[in-house]
Amino acid sequence: MRFSGFLAAFLLMISTSTAFAQDRWVQIEAQPTLRQAEERTRAYAALFPNTQGYAMTTGWYAIVLGPYSPAEADRQLAQLRSERLIPADSYISFGDKFASRFWPVGLPETTAEPAATDTAPPVLPQSNLPDETPAEARRSEALLSPEERMELQEALQWEEHYAGAIDGAIGPGTRRSMADWQTHMGYEATGILTTAQRSEIVSHYREEKAALGLQTVIEQEAGIEITLPTALVEFDRYDPPFVHYRARNGSGIRVLLISQDGDMTTLSGLYTAMQSLEIVPIEGDRQLRRTDFVLTGQNANLRSHSEAALSDGHIKGFSLIWEPKADATAERILAAMAASFRPAGSQVLAPGLGEPLSENRADLMSGLEIRKPKISRSGFYVGSDGLVATTAEVLDGCARITLDDLTVATVASRDDAAGIALLQPEKPLSPRATATFSTGLARPNTEIALAGFSYGDALDAAAISFGTLAGMNGLNGEPDLARLSVAALPGDAGGPVLDGHGMVLGMLLPRGTGAAGRVLPDDTGLALQSSVISRQIGALLPAGGTKESTGQDSPTTLTPEALTMLGRDLTVLVSCWD
Repeated sequence: MRFSGFLAAFLLMISTSTAFAQDRWVQIEAQPTLRQAEERTRAYAALFPNTQGYAMTTGWYAIVLGPYSPAEADRQLAQLRSERLIPADSYISFGDKFASRFWPVGLPETTAEPAATDTAPPVLPQSNLPDETPAEARRSEALLSPEERMELQEALQWEEHYAGAIDGAIGPGTRRSMADWQTHMGYEATGILTTAQRSEIVSHYREEKAALGLQTVIEQEAGIEITLPTALVEFDRYDPPFVHYRARNGSGIRVLLISQDGDMTTLSGLYTAMQSLEIVPIEGDRQLRRTDFVLTGQNANLRSHSEAALSDGHIKGFSLIWEPKADATAERILAAMAASFRPAGSQVLAPGLGEPLSENRADLMSGLEIRKPKISRSGFYVGSDGLVATTAEVLDGCARITLDDLTVATVASRDDAAGIALLQPEKPLSPRATATFSTGLARPNTEIALAGFSYGDALDAAAISFGTLAGMNGLNGEPDLARLSVAALPGDAGGPVLDGHGMVLGMLLPRGTGAAGRVLPDDTGLALQSSVISRQIGALLPAGGTKESTGQDSPTTLTPEALTMLGRDLTVLVSCWD
């Protein structure tokens, strides 16, 4: 009797093990926490009585239907997908990553979340896929469909072992990537994945894709098809030319879709405008070509990648914005977005679509914050390669200096005592005009013109203020200064002071107070005389690089219109950024 009982138990164990080895599940979701998994499982269980939930060896929580026989699992997956009752990226699972069962609630196998238990959770039997020789693995590989081979390449690419085309052709490149993955995982590097190894890498790929929620999204209003991480972002609003997707569940990731009519000029304008946004930090690569651009940016708090292309009169593209904590995740999302992005038809965002949040605020563009400099002042070109003279005040505490917001410049020389600095653009410029310095004796009470960016970057060109030269010395008789009677604003500091012939008499200095804290009249200003500026340039360029004139060879007095044009060609906005 005892022997027969033992034999019955043994046979039951064998049959149970064999049956389990043949079990398959339709995995429909994976969630990162037990709470989220229980909520989603409860919802599915209302529709499917055979819904089960398992903690996985990867730390995630799987929601599955089953178990089924292999043939029935295939049939159920196809039918439920076709009826759109389960997500499109659901797949067959062998259960080899399952650990403890958490659903249905109340079954003996149910345990608390693994991290909170005192003992290891019970481990369900593995799928027991047999070991294979390379020859057997090659034969099983030959049975894969083209779609399964492409998915295998995608999984290898996801694991950063494959960089070739996703074409389903298993050639030398794919073989090398398989061997690399096997070496990385501690397997023998045969270059031919066994059935178990293929299951392992593809299952992991599917689980991670499911965790990101990577799904194809067709944005009809924008005419764009793209893969988005729907578990991490969700639609927010339209604010042309952007479709906004905000961060979901504190993911720290955002997406913009770009869609508008335009030509090469529009594309260039968008490229310039986006560089002024907070979402495009200053440090990063910038590439503008005839029909497309790429913008990347990074700082201590933010990363972003933006790209757009012009085709058939439409500009379409995308931006991915993320926090540094999501660097690894963003790399995979960006690869998926870039590989899947394509225009879908001729539709573009209508200009008045949605409810824009800009509210005519100057610090917003299409609902996005515009980056502002720490301080902006004026400067003027003194060299044919773009060398700029400006006030030293603008340089204090700068991490980055730009000319007209776009061109990065470095400090070539600086004299804090005199209050002047010379800036050299990183890339040579070709200014429309450069300064000609007056060496003649200027007479007081003659008319002068001051060019400067009085309102920072609010205007695209320098403003021109007219006044008179009050004297060729400072308030205390300083010989290097000139006194002006002209209405000026802080942004004008660093701008050129022109005489009636268009020659530079000096550079406007920042406004201060007089001796003993006396406040100067509003129309009183001080300028550094041209002789000091010439000496500063001469020290930097010993061979001489300045143009000078006494005025005798240019006796013609310029009209106010001509002075205005000259002043705007000479003057450049100088900005200091944190």
